[in-house]
Amino acid sequence: MKLLKVDTLEQAREKLLAQITWDMGKTEKIPVEKSGGRILACDVLAESPLPYFPRATVDGYGVRAADTQGAGESIPVFLEVKEEVEIGTVPSGEITGGTCAYVPTGGMIPRGADAMVMVEYTEPFDTSHIAVYSSVPSGAGILQIGEDVEKDQIILTRGTRLGAAQIGALAGNGIREAEVYKPLKVTILSTGDELTEPGCPLKPGCIYDINTPALARMGEEMGFEIVHTQVLPDREAVIEQALRQGLRSSDLIVISGGSSQGKKDMTSRILDRISNPGVFTHGLALKPGKPTILGVDKESESVLMGLPGHPGAALVVFRLLAGWLERQRTGCPEKPRVPAVMESNVPAAPGKDTILMVRLLPGEGGVYTARPVLGKSGLMRTLTGSDGFVRIPLGKEGLKTGETVTAELL
Repeated sequence: MKLLKVDTLEQAREKLLAQITWDMGKTEKIPVEKSGGRILACDVLAESPLPYFPRATVDGYGVRAADTQGAGESIPVFLEVKEEVEIGTVPSGEITGGTCAYVPTGGMIPRGADAMVMVEYTEPFDTSHIAVYSSVPSGAGILQIGEDVEKDQIILTRGTRLGAAQIGALAGNGIREAEVYKPLKVTILSTGDELTEPGCPLKPGCIYDINTPALARMGEEMGFEIVHTQVLPDREAVIEQALRQGLRSSDLIVISGGSSQGKKDMTSRILDRISNPGVFTHGLALKPGKPTILGVDKESESVLMGLPGHPGAALVVFRLLAGWLERQRTGCPEKPRVPAVMESNVPAAPGKDTILMVRLLPGEGGVYTARPVLGKSGLMRTLTGSDGFVRIPLGKEGLKTGETVTAELL
């Protein structure tokens, strides 16, 4: 039987990379303001220092720090105000001994000033002087040239997913366009005579389709462009037509169901028929996820992925394979993993890697406790009730109470 000749997850990943002989790293340049969620395709260097002039970080007075030494609430220092600097303008004068200038937050520091005294520690003395009630060290309240980013310094590295902070960093350096990876176009198909689309009447013996919307959402979270979704009956001609359409429109075609050794197992032979070189993995040494198929079609430059029909298994395998492929393609780092301590003993499946869903509970000393969320792969509550999962490697009998594990967050 084919499913007895399974690959480990690592073997399947290695085979997948070896079979992809075409360039999956196509890029495009888009406006920075439209780049949210996209992944940088190259390092971005600062075109100029940031800030490119010394800026005030507080409202107050630009002074020479030495002039404020010894100032206190009972013994103020008196300084002459030479000018009021307006935001967005260049100061007209230079600060010399015994003088100062008012500078608003973000304003340019006048020449000669090396510190800012917050306005709260001053008060007017007469029309041209202030009293200073606090001493300040040199550099206080000032962002120096290049203190945030120096010229030609790397602002963001390849593989960075662009969020609000990253877009702000690019815009703050005057960068108008970002070179990002083009998202993979993905077709998602679910098969089964029993599947009913949500909102339609449910016939006896049928179930609502979970995989299509759940996989589509997970794909969007990974950064994929979902170009087509469809629920298909277990008819070979219909499935083949949908897969061929996927080859024409997508970089990745995902089909869930129909990958077990049951009598309706058509996926593998259809994929072999429509693709070249076709299927190279039919079965993973993974629980859940054993009935998984991988193939490629070099003519259309597409990856073909057959997932288990059970929703929990389909989502886990999609994450472990499609999510991993996306990280390989773009250099995007993995999500943070959380150390935790097992709350109870859990056995592992013999001869397989075992995926254990866990709930992470705050524990003593800031260390999380991993509570197993047990249930069959057909149950959605094993996912909705979990914060992440722990992978028990092949050959390990299980996990013991109190054992330290690493959980990957969902």
